[in-house]
Formats: sequence, C-alpha cells, structure tokens
Amino acid sequence: MRSVQVGASRRAAGSYDYGFAAGARSVEGAPGTADAPLLAPGGTYRGTLPRAAELYYRLDLDDSSNAYVSVTAVPRQGSTLTVSEGIRVAVRSAEGHSCSYENATFGAARSPHPITAWGARTTAPVNRACQGAGSYYVVVERVGTAGASSGAWDLELTAATEPALEATGATRAPEVWDSASPAPAVGEAEPRPGGSGFTRAAPVGQGVWSAGIAPGQTLFYRVPVGWGRQPHATAELGGSGADSGYTLGALDLTLYNPVRADVEDVGVGYDGRRAVAALPAVPPVDHANRYAGSDRISGMRFAGAYYLVVHLAARVADEFGDGPYRLTLRVSVKGAERAGPGYAGQPVPRDLFQAAADDRRSGGDGTGSSGGTAMRALAVGGIGAGTVVLVVLGAWTVLARRRTGTV
Repeated sequence: MRSVQVGASRRAAGSYDYGFAAGARSVEGAPGTADAPLLAPGGTYRGTLPRAAELYYRLDLDDSSNAYVSVTAVPRQGSTLTVSEGIRVAVRSAEGHSCSYENATFGAARSPHPITAWGARTTAPVNRACQGAGSYYVVVERVGTAGASSGAWDLELTAATEPALEATGATRAPEVWDSASPAPAVGEAEPRPGGSGFTRAAPVGQGVWSAGIAPGQTLFYRVPVGWGRQPHATAELGGSGADSGYTLGALDLTLYNPVRADVEDVGVGYDGRRAVAALPAVPPVDHANRYAGSDRISGMRFAGAYYLVVHLAARVADEFGDGPYRLTLRVSVKGAERAGPGYAGQPVPRDLFQAAADDRRSGGDGTGSSGGTAMRALAVGGIGAGTVVLVVLGAWTVLARRRTGTV
C-alpha cells in the first residue's frame, strides 16, 4: 500500500510557488549595452526572460572590489523542458572581454524548478581583461531551447561587492585540508519546513531536520558558516510504499555560497525506497580558496549564510503519487571558527559575510533543540576525526550544473 497521499499536493500547471524577495525592484533587461539597466550592489531585482532573448544589465564598479551577480530563473510549472535547457550568465567588460560565464540546466529529470547561475568581475584572482573602474555588463540568455516549449521565465537577480584586503594575502588555495566527510548528524529530527526562495530560506544549524516535500517542490534552507568551518549535509527521501517504478534524478541537493554561487550539487534516482543525496566534502571557508581551479573549493571563499536547496522532481508523482514525502536533512558544521581575512572596507550588502543573528537564535549555530547539549558541543568542536589528505585541484563537474568559465 502506498504511504503517500495521492492528489494532495499536485500544483496546477502554469503556477509556481517561488518566494521572490519582498520589495525586489522591477527591471527589464535591454537587448544591448546601450540601454542596459543598472544593477546596484546590494540590490535585488525581478524581471522576465523570454525564450529567444539575450538580455543586458550594467554594473558600475570601482577598480578594487570583487563583484558578484546571481540570476535565478523560474520556469512555469508544467513546462516541457529538455535535458540541456537552462540559462547562461556572463559578465563582460565594456570592451566585450569575458570576465566569467556559467550555465545552469535542469538535467536528466527535466523537472521545472528554480535554477541559479552566477557571474563575477574579480580583482582577486586577477583577470587582466577585466580590470579597472567603469561599466561592466551582465548578459543573461536561455540555452538548450531546441525542442522546448516553455514560455517566458521569471527572474530574480542580485548584485554584491566584496572589498579588497587591507594587506596582500595568500594567492594559492590551501592544498591540504580535512577532506573526510563527517558522519551524518544523528538525533531526533526537528520539524523545519523549508522556505520557498533564497530570501525566505529556513534557518538550520547542526542537527537533524524534517519536512514534507511534494513532487515538483523546491525547499530552501540557510546555514551560517564562519571562517575556518566546513558544512556538510545529506538529504534523505522516505519510502513511498510502492514496490516498483523508478525516477531518474529524482532528488537533488545543492549547496550555494553567500553570493548564491553553486558550490556543489548531487542528484539521486528514486525507486520508492529510501534515497540519500550526500554532498561531497568541501574545504574550510578560506579567502584563498578562490584561487583553486575547482568550483567545490573556490566557492568556499567567504563566510556567511550558505544555502541548502532541495528539489524533488515532478515526475516522482507519475510513478509514486503526489505525496507529500518525508524529507530528512542532516546538517553538520565542523572545524574551529577563526578570524576573517581583514577587509579594507565593507561588503555590500554590509552583513553579507556574517552569520545573521536570527539564524543563531533559530538553531543556525547548532544550538537548536535538535540534539541539545551534544549538538552544541559538536558545533564547537566539530565531528568526525577524518583524514587529512592532499587535495588535487582540478576540474570538477556537477550533475545538472556545468561551470564553463573562470572568475
């Protein structure tokens, strides 16, 4: 007998429950650089992306700050998508030189859900073609649209800046770090419904958290991670009670850093029995990680709120029913927190690389009710002895997200 509630959670075609940022400013991308609207650091914007369009936005930057942009695309529920369909975000200089570019796609499950790609103009590491003060341009376009039938997508865009350091720091990523994934957090699960977007992400810390998730739904959680600390998470999907069927790429778990850059992503199939998506180990947060060639390492370049985003493919409903299904999120944060790198100024937004006070009050520092005193001790001291190994810095490909540029 199925343990799911058939028909209870199916979303109507043409709707999608993504929680856009409250107060986001409307912006309409331009077809070229001449009329490109400004994305101000610290701003959050909302717009649309037609199927056949290349939209331009402008960044006005100084000569020392690193600048980051993120673009979250939200297709309509019920859209017909291809494996390679998605968005590309590029940052270019006024002369047309490439500063960075990245694709984000829907992958094998072809399930409509929010996808996020990011771009950057960096002074550390240096891109010789993208230096100096002036205007830079963010270019957003659809990719893999051949054979697709989806219409215009909604967009949420953010822009942020990171100041230079007061003194020159390391220019190579640490080559040795504890690469052993900690044992998954244990204890009684505490109910914690996920949020519907980045700005509505539910705060979690070290411990075990549970929620219901329906096919086609995406849940957002945020975890405060200080300098020197390593986050780890697993997402477990409960059994359906069915004894046949299979959905490819059913459960997807992605870790994003404070500027919404994807650090790593893992997806697993579902056959009606318990399924687990576990993120590979990431290095401790370190300013010098940005010099690594791997996204999994370079993405761990600053402290702040990291995001865990869980998606359950819409096609799960076809094989196993509408749910909701039990989701268990196990979060660990290990390592001793240390002082930051010493910035010469303030980031924009100002608190971007800090753990928010409300996160800590809500269990974001590992002091929530899940695990009690034991969890507090583990949050301070870290868990799992692990093994220190030499990490080879190389290309690292993630399921359904392929990083194709450098920043």
